[in-house]
Amino acid sequence: MIVQEIEASIKQIEKAKKLSELVKIAGLDWRQDFVDIDLSDKDLSYDILTHADLSNANLRGTNLRYADLRYADLSGADLRYADLRGSDLSDADLSGADLSGANLRYAGLSGTNLSGTNLRDANFSGANLIATLLRDANFSGANLRGTNFRYADLSGTNLRDADLSEVVLKRKG
Repeated sequence: MIVQEIEASIKQIEKAKKLSELVKIAGLDWRQDFVDIDLSDKDLSYDILTHADLSNANLRGTNLRYADLRYADLSGADLRYADLRGSDLSDADLSGADLSGANLRYAGLSGTNLSGTNLRDANFSGANLIATLLRDANFSGANLRGTNFRYADLSGTNLRDADLSEVVLKRKG
């Protein structure tokens, strides 16, 4: 297991270096040059996209497994069927995004804005949604097994037919 983790870390560092070089060569700025971009079905696993502006981007079916998307703006993005397993979306803005059918198993989403987001049939099992803003989000049919919703704002959230087994809703004490 340790060898696999080391190999994954090396892969992440190599991809980050290549991506950083590409961004520099092209003269791009993560904070503005990726709005409305089409990255559907691409492999962005392990990529470092902190603070990236991917608002209204097409990321349908994209592999974002273990990607670092902290503080990213993904508002209005199409993330249908995206693979976000193990990714870090802490403090990101996903308001109004479409994540229906996406896989967010064990993803870190603490402090994330998911207001008005379509999460229908998504897999959130084991995800961390501590202090997440979920107003008017649609979790219908979603797998929320073992998800941590401590301090989350669930007002107006649709949880119809969602798997709520082993969900943590409030602080134990």
